[in-house]
Amino acid sequence: MKRSSSVIRRAVLAAASVALATGCTAQAAGGPGGTASPTKAPPTASSTPAATDAPTEDGKAPSPTATTAEPTGTSTATPEPDVLMGDGDESEQVRELQARLRQLGHFHRAPTGFYGTMTAASVKAFQGKQGLPRTGSVDDATWQGLLGASRKPTADELKPSTTNQLDTPDARCMTGRVLCISKESRTLAWMIDGKVVSAMDVRFGSENTPTREGTFTVERKVRQDWSRLYHTPMPLSMYFSRGQAVHYSSDFAARGYNGASHGCVNVRDKVKLTALFDQVKVGDKVVVHW
Repeated sequence: MKRSSSVIRRAVLAAASVALATGCTAQAAGGPGGTASPTKAPPTASSTPAATDAPTEDGKAPSPTATTAEPTGTSTATPEPDVLMGDGDESEQVRELQARLRQLGHFHRAPTGFYGTMTAASVKAFQGKQGLPRTGSVDDATWQGLLGASRKPTADELKPSTTNQLDTPDARCMTGRVLCISKESRTLAWMIDGKVVSAMDVRFGSENTPTREGTFTVERKVRQDWSRLYHTPMPLSMYFSRGQAVHYSSDFAARGYNGASHGCVNVRDKVKLTALFDQVKVGDKVVVHW
């Protein structure tokens, strides 16, 4: 009987050993009748799926998580104003622009109708006076400001009789019938009682043969004359100081201010001078001044 009990005990111990060897759960120490939870390995980063890796409700593969961009905000930049006139434009509106700028002393030649560097510089000068951005181009603010600061140009202001701008007449030119000749502006203004009747460009003698300055009178008129000293034609001559006269010059018409006279007052517009020659009388005043 003892032998039988011993055999049974050995069999039970052997079974327990096999159970432990095969990893079965053992009873926890100090916990009668309780079971210990199996030990789990901590999940690795590669084995833990990201929240965005979960399949979508329609079974499709998940989309990559979109990064939320920072809001850029609404742009506060002021849009560029529309340009009404600018470099390279050519029109009658440009001619009016130039005439109005000339009234205000910003444009110093006859209007041409072409918007070039001189016009851009004049527009910048006006914009600076008005407190506007100095762009050199005409936008609506510039144009409206110019309309308010100037008056509607006359026909002569739009297409003036001289390329050069007339300056303020000498005080001696303000009474009577006067050929008012300015070396400063290089112009001749035919004036009657202080009013300009006609005007034209002129040039003068060189440093070696200067045109005399002062107050004179028309001494004589010769429609077709010839310089015996310089052997050149002198049509439409109106002599005012010995051999010096106002007369037409084909050289002035051809070369402009690249040349000079021998002391006379040259005119390059023959049509205008012809009309003036017919109006001027011997004895009319001539003023040559700076």
